[in-house]
Amino acid sequence: MVLIVMDGLGGFRSSERGSELTEAKIPNLDQLAAEGSSGLLTMVAPGITPGSGAGHLALFGYDPIEYTLGRGALSAAGIGIELKPGEIAARANFCTVDAMGRVVDRRAGRITTEVNRRLCAQINAAVQLEEGVSALFYTERDHRAVLILKGDALSPMIRDTDPQILGLVPHDPAPLAEQAVRTADLVEKLLAQVRIILKDEPANFILLRGFDTQRGLPRFPERYGLRARGIASYPMYLGLAKIVGMETPPPVAGWIEAVEELHSSWDQYDFFYLHLKGTDAAGEDGDFERKCLEIERVDATIPAIRALNPEVICVTGDHSTPSQLMRHSWHPVPFILWGSQVGMDSVCYFNEEAARAGAFGHRMAKELMALILASSGRLITYGA
Repeated sequence: MVLIVMDGLGGFRSSERGSELTEAKIPNLDQLAAEGSSGLLTMVAPGITPGSGAGHLALFGYDPIEYTLGRGALSAAGIGIELKPGEIAARANFCTVDAMGRVVDRRAGRITTEVNRRLCAQINAAVQLEEGVSALFYTERDHRAVLILKGDALSPMIRDTDPQILGLVPHDPAPLAEQAVRTADLVEKLLAQVRIILKDEPANFILLRGFDTQRGLPRFPERYGLRARGIASYPMYLGLAKIVGMETPPPVAGWIEAVEELHSSWDQYDFFYLHLKGTDAAGEDGDFERKCLEIERVDATIPAIRALNPEVICVTGDHSTPSQLMRHSWHPVPFILWGSQVGMDSVCYFNEEAARAGAFGHRMAKELMALILASSGRLITYGA
């Protein structure tokens, strides 16, 4: 079974043109749609914009309302940090703020990983908090880093500082529960020092979100009886795969390398999760054409994936990132399910509009894994 997740895949039609999926040239994905069945997925609930963690948990069959994971915990796992009880992690974005403290670039021009490492080292060498408390930044990739707080009686119940909209001042790290008052005060002091340390850098501040601590989730292999492998280029998505119990190689360089890794480990696993980040990054940058090219990049490798004779191929996204909005959105995400036991519907194209007419209709994303398992013949008859 192969689950292909194009991050931020979904979009919508405007008066100027169709969505990225309708405009991209994707003959191989269209062929999968014509030979299989399609539908639309709502990741969390109607009208709710999902984060990547919630979207992926839903795709893996976990109710994202019952099981929550902060971006910090996912990013920490992705770079090999195993949180100990009481330790707090947060996703950090290097950003650029103007003289009034307003966010003008949430990603600081997507600085390189090398610049990220230099800035993390610069902060770590200078920051000082109260005795018994440490705060260290670790590079994830590009403009993304991970903050790890260690100390007694810390709480992850802290509001995100990232306003996620340009032109606004970052939020204060307000406590969301009484036990988090001290932790929020420590984070506020930390950010005040970061502002001074980075004042002469183009990436002159940091936005924090997804505060979390150690959590346990039902393990994917035991839950489904599958040997599972997660393949991705961004550490956070490998972290998510690790947390649910999938085995993972080191981050791959890109999509072609992800497909090569799929081929090299094909005989060792029952289930493969392949993640593409480029679609989401292009959508967040408002780059319609680049998002189309990223989708076409996946399309070009579908014949190589089909050559492995998988029982099931599922293609979808973890949320929508329309380039018109330049951020995650609540819009449903299309999916294809292909395999010898799936059946064919009347849909011949892979896009949001065609998927509305698909055999699977509009479903909650947490139901997708059951459809994948059933399509591979791994579910038994229920009842007498």
